[in-house]
Amino acid sequence: MLSNLPITEARHELTSLPEKLVKEGGTLAITRRGKPVLAVMTWQHYESILETLEILGDSSLMVNLRQGITEAQSAQGLDWESAKRDLDL
Repeated sequence: MLSNLPITEARHELTSLPEKLVKEGGTLAITRRGKPVLAVMTWQHYESILETLEILGDSSLMVNLRQGITEAQSAQGLDWESAKRDLDL
């Protein structure tokens, strides 16, 4: 959930924002004159966004991911025992 916080209030609440974001989740929009100028989020959320962008930017990985999703949806994948046997596990 994205909530807004004026920049003047954010200045006073800066030290409590990490706990607030962990507790409430989501992203906080810091506003100036009613318009968003900054996005504040937990470091974990930031890293997950970077990882998602990295995956989306890798065309060969996306092809494999789409193929895996299609196979899973149509039940064409391998069962666990067959996969272990194929991988010599």
